[in-house]
Amino acid sequence: MSTPTPQQGNTHDLVIRGGTVATATETLQADVGITGGKVAALGKDLSGKRVIDAAGKLVLPGGIDSHVHIEQLSSFGIPCADDFYSGTVSAAFGGTTTIMPFCAQHREDALDKVLASYSASAKAKAVIDYGFHLIIANPNDKTLDTDLPAAIGQGIRSFKIFMTYDRMRLSDEQILDVMSVARRDGALLMVHAENHGIISWLAGKMVKQGNVAPRYHAICHTRSSEAEAINRIITLAEVVDCPILIVHVSTVEGIETIRQAQARGVKVFAETCPQYLFLTAKDIDRPGVLGAAFCCSPPPRDEAAQEACWQGLKDGTLTVYSSDHAPYKMDASGKLPNGDKTTFKEMANGVPGIELRLPLLFTFGYKAGRISINEFVALTSARHAQTYGLYPQKGTIAVGSDADIAIWDPEKKVTVSKDLVHDNTGYTPYEGRELTGWPVTVLSRGDVIVEGGKLAAERGRGRFLPRAASEPLRPLGRQIPEMAQLSAWNTPLKP
Repeated sequence: MSTPTPQQGNTHDLVIRGGTVATATETLQADVGITGGKVAALGKDLSGKRVIDAAGKLVLPGGIDSHVHIEQLSSFGIPCADDFYSGTVSAAFGGTTTIMPFCAQHREDALDKVLASYSASAKAKAVIDYGFHLIIANPNDKTLDTDLPAAIGQGIRSFKIFMTYDRMRLSDEQILDVMSVARRDGALLMVHAENHGIISWLAGKMVKQGNVAPRYHAICHTRSSEAEAINRIITLAEVVDCPILIVHVSTVEGIETIRQAQARGVKVFAETCPQYLFLTAKDIDRPGVLGAAFCCSPPPRDEAAQEACWQGLKDGTLTVYSSDHAPYKMDASGKLPNGDKTTFKEMANGVPGIELRLPLLFTFGYKAGRISINEFVALTSARHAQTYGLYPQKGTIAVGSDADIAIWDPEKKVTVSKDLVHDNTGYTPYEGRELTGWPVTVLSRGDVIVEGGKLAAERGRGRFLPRAASEPLRPLGRQIPEMAQLSAWNTPLKP
């Protein structure tokens, strides 16, 4: 973003006037001129067919949420509460203008059919732009040799694997197979890193003893299970020279392992989420099954882990801040399939957060003095675009970029309640929190889609975003001696 200059000659479709514009790198007073859905000018005294007065407000890039579950069945067949309409509407009200949900393959699914199904749903319903990640649970020859390369060719340059869950987890050998495709074809591997054996062994013991309340979910998903899995996946990535991003990191030990790997040059990125900054295991320890509302994997930890996550965001160990929005209703259709008799092993894992992700970090991060406004933009928008191959089309306010913009009233007071948010979950784990700062007007590609607390966007207006092979997706080019014996590793990488 360059220094603004007077632009009296052009009349833009829309001008945002008098606000403080902030990106990940700069903050300045400037009008924003928008023409044809793009940022066309940054300057003083711009003229437009429509003018939005942003005096006293912050003009920020729209948020990018690169970890959301929408219109997805869990491995046990439990549906998310949100479809692509309700999920993207909720995102928009929270200042997010781009989402990246998962197309989830299950054990017997053909990946091409999975992708076609999710694509059709999103095209028909989404009100904001979207990209996709793939979840790989069936890395057979067709998936690896045909479907993954085809998806990457369509601009889907990230996929996720699980190291836990009986119906989703891959063996180390399977992980290496998937990593090999990612490395060769220029994709980023996202990893849910928890040690399945530790969790499964502890859960079996707990259930046998009759310890089935939600609190035991957090006990069984130990800190050590995350730390071991993070160390193992980094080791595998080093063998194959595959860039990875570890999702929803929650522990002191896990963050330190990532920090050490980054220090020695490993291409490992990492993410944390609102639940690890604003919730703890104490929230899960509630009477009966009430704690199910706070059950997610990994679970919230303690105050020391919260502080480690804040520090990781501040020093760059944790690259992005995402919601991991996983909306399940608190009834038999979602978290409580057996009502008040549901055990922690039967509860759907996940919490909603797509709408409150940005306001929570704005209040308790920026307004509290933990991060600057530029760091806020980096963590919620710019780094997502840079990491996943959307920058500078998304993630910034610059001439030529999509006019995805959230105008924030930095002093607006909001009390969180289930009636405030627009998802279909029916509850929020942040009920009663007092927030300062809220996105009052939201634009997507120059269209005003939220204004005055009302939606002004038609279902299906969102567009699919094919992604480029960004720098974070490129392997380092390192080669350990043992790998040199494999012919595949002597073949030039694809650009």
